[in-house]
Amino acid sequence: MSGLKKKISKIRTGGQSGVDRAAMDFARKKEIPLCGWCPKNGWAEDYPNPPGLLNDYPELTETPSKGTEQRTKWNMRDGDAILTIMPHTTASSPGTDVGLKEGMLLSKPMFTAEGLVDVTKIILWIRNLPDGVELCIGGPRASEWSEAYETTMSILCAVADCYSL
Repeated sequence: MSGLKKKISKIRTGGQSGVDRAAMDFARKKEIPLCGWCPKNGWAEDYPNPPGLLNDYPELTETPSKGTEQRTKWNMRDGDAILTIMPHTTASSPGTDVGLKEGMLLSKPMFTAEGLVDVTKIILWIRNLPDGVELCIGGPRASEWSEAYETTMSILCAVADCYSL
């Protein structure tokens, strides 16, 4: 794990249910610093009332907007590289689409993974990033992909377990 911690100095995410939440819990589990922007009042679909997810994830910072687009764009802007986890079977994820478009506009290093089959490719991609990268991780929320949290956690744990091999 120490090699991965050398590569990834922080994990940045927006805190939404699903992929973002798994990334935050993974960061805590592996003791990787966590940061990110979230909508005003800490809104997430499963934390609709203030202080929202900030009560459980105080590492995040509120944007001035209650909307999710500003959060997504600011996380893309402030991260060094972007890992998106989204299976091809997900019909629609407007927030993820905003993130992918913003990452391309900003010319950030990006990788989109569909599942555990991509673990080796993710590891190779991370190895090509500079040391100390702030990795922004995002993807669909739980209401858009019911397996988002579990799949993302499995992918990230497999990457951590296999990284030094």
